[in-house]
Amino acid sequence: MYIPAQFAETRPEELARIIAQHPLGMLVTHGAQGLDADHLPFEFDPAAGSCGQLSAHVARANPLWQSARQCPTGLPVMVVFRAAEGYVSPNWYPSKHEAHRQVPTWNYEVVHAHGLLTVRDDARFVRAMVGRLTRRHEAAEPRPWKMADSAPEFIDELLRRIVGIEVTLTSLVGKRKLSQNKDARDHAGVVQALRARGNDALAQAMGAPGSN
Repeated sequence: MYIPAQFAETRPEELARIIAQHPLGMLVTHGAQGLDADHLPFEFDPAAGSCGQLSAHVARANPLWQSARQCPTGLPVMVVFRAAEGYVSPNWYPSKHEAHRQVPTWNYEVVHAHGLLTVRDDARFVRAMVGRLTRRHEAAEPRPWKMADSAPEFIDELLRRIVGIEVTLTSLVGKRKLSQNKDARDHAGVVQALRARGNDALAQAMGAPGSN
């Protein structure tokens, strides 16, 4: 990923925030059939190892986990977490209307997590992980769903159909392209236009000039 210095994000807390708030990662692998990608909700443990650890599960019918088992030291992978993003029109910059020296662009936040994937075909591991994912993502519901709401044999059968995976991270690479290269009034113009168009997430991510 090309990262000009002003857009580089290296703060561990910001990288963890992006992953935590946008846990659906794109798991990129390169196998015998070429490049492939799976889209999976991940757990992130920033305290595990030197760079953290990701956990998820895949369908037992997915050949990914069988390919990974052929790599004793772990399958090299990249997981992409994309956060707030959106188009930026040059018309949103006050300076454009004076000098006409602005062009369209795209603002976004993204983290590339590199690591080694290993398989956890372990019923206890899978059940515990699914339970944690469920509690986290059901927490905002008025009546959170839990596995105990369903018959045990039904849940047991579904759990047998999935396999756990872990990615021991070797690096986290972050980029936040949020108009840091623009002056204060052009930055503010983008924030105002984004809010007017309902993209509050990106406007909030941009914050005040110089805060990124």
